[in-house]
Amino acid sequence: MDELRVVSRDATLAAPMPSHRASAGRRHTFVQTGQSLLMHLLVWLGALAMVMPFLWMVSTSLKSQAGAMAYPPEWIPNPIHWENYAAVVQSFPFTLFAFNSTKIAVLGTVGQLISTSLAAYAFSRMNFPGRQTLFYCLLATLMIPSHVTMIPTFILSNWLGWVNTHWPLFIPSWFGGAFGTFLIRQFFLTLPQDYSDAAAIDGAGHFRIFTSIYVPLAKPVLATLALFTFMGHWNEFLLPVIYLTDESKMTLTVGLSSFRQQYTTLYHYLMAGTLLSIIPILVLFVVLQKYFVRGIVMTGIKG
Repeated sequence: MDELRVVSRDATLAAPMPSHRASAGRRHTFVQTGQSLLMHLLVWLGALAMVMPFLWMVSTSLKSQAGAMAYPPEWIPNPIHWENYAAVVQSFPFTLFAFNSTKIAVLGTVGQLISTSLAAYAFSRMNFPGRQTLFYCLLATLMIPSHVTMIPTFILSNWLGWVNTHWPLFIPSWFGGAFGTFLIRQFFLTLPQDYSDAAAIDGAGHFRIFTSIYVPLAKPVLATLALFTFMGHWNEFLLPVIYLTDESKMTLTVGLSSFRQQYTTLYHYLMAGTLLSIIPILVLFVVLQKYFVRGIVMTGIKG
């Protein structure tokens, strides 16, 4: 009897799976495959939509003015005008304007990182009366359009004698910013409190804890903020037009606007100059890419 039971159990285990289970398994696999293909298709379409304007800019920068205005548009320039880049550099003080843009962007970025990281540490690790209220008031400033404060800021800069100088273009970054403070504060809140407690037991003050523990650990989020801030200062157009009158102090974005004339726009030169102007941002992104991705992933939304 025991042998018969063993044989019967083995036969039951070896019996094929019912057809409806196999069909359900195949259907589930088919659905998963379809969803995966659909997601990949959407990602590729999104990537194509993002890269198309850049490719068109590169194509236009290598055309003549007639080729840039041709209809229907031609993606591949024929012939290729490499001399457009040399013409752009020679048409206005390109090197001087690029130096001015770099100066403003670097000083503004450094000031933003220092001021916002100090404020973020205070809001995340220091207890003082009204901390949360003050932080909420700081966040509320994000809802104020920059155009509202533009005239009062200009009046203040004029009173300080900063008009036609680079000071008003980067000095405000040294007094903090709501977005940067919020970004770094959220990152600091994800770090264990034990780090600062252990350092405090050893006799370290807040500034020592900030410089020796929090700043080294905050490299990803600082790199992320540095990239955003540098791009903002580098691509700024309105403020240099408002504050600067001397050509020797102009920035690269203002210089590129010279290709937009009264009755026409030299699109081939404009695209060539734009392509040259984004090279520093591309280099900075490649250098900070590792930290940038980590900063985006690791910055939590912890209150």
